Amino acid sequence: MALTTSDETVIGIRTDIRTGRWSGVTSGMAPGYVQANLAVLPKDLAFDFLLFCQRNPKPCPLIEVLEAGETSPRITAPNADIRTDVPAYRIYENGVFMSEIDSLEEIWRDDLVSFLIGCSFSFENALVEVGIPLRHQDMGCNVPMFITNILTTPAGIFSGPMVVSMRPIHQDKIVRAVQVTSRFPATHGAPIHIGDPTSIGIKDLSQPDFGDPVHMEPHEIPVFWACGVTPQAVALSCKPSLMLTHAPGKMFITDQKDADYSVL
Repeated sequence: MALTTSDETVIGIRTDIRTGRWSGVTSGMAPGYVQANLAVLPKDLAFDFLLFCQRNPKPCPLIEVLEAGETSPRITAPNADIRTDVPAYRIYENGVFMSEIDSLEEIWRDDLVSFLIGCSFSFENALVEVGIPLRHQDMGCNVPMFITNILTTPAGIFSGPMVVSMRPIHQDKIVRAVQVTSRFPATHGAPIHIGDPTSIGIKDLSQPDFGDPVHMEPHEIPVFWACGVTPQAVALSCKPSLMLTHAPGKMFITDQKDADYSVL
């Protein structure tokens, strides 16, 4: 039976993240609660990015958009602070990855607009509940993520390749995995590709662009979901003046239940 997590525990997890007691990946944490990717941009780029997300709902399903300068998500986690409640953040300037930091407080500006984007970690609990194990959780590592040859639909300055996350699934459970994840379009929904990685531009599953490699067992097939790390690949491609993001695999945990985002 899947674990249950109280709202108090979610707040406790965010407190541990904020105070530096937890800095690891968040897969498997707060099962049953929605996790989100983070992208933060200057206000003059925010409309273009909003349009980009609307045109690319598979990799960038919007959960919430904060107004310029706001730091607490009014809808999804009103007591949280997006500057401190993510285990690690990345800074991109003019398309260059500059550094990874544990807080945005010192560099925060009143013109920054924050986007919370659905994360596939949110549907992992549903997969576990139906008996589909997750290799990265079993190995205690991050999910592998890959930059593909699938191009996103451009909007303003934003364009670039889609990023996917990969989970090995036993061939007998693939249909069930598709059924389960299809219920959660707000957190990437059904897989976008099953099988041969080379057909989407991935040469070597042992060399992910983000996250950690995981081993494949006999009779397992790689299954790929659109990934909210896509904005980071886009930042490298289209070079916005500034983009602040979560570090891959280290998400913002909301107060929202994944069941509330299920469509079936």
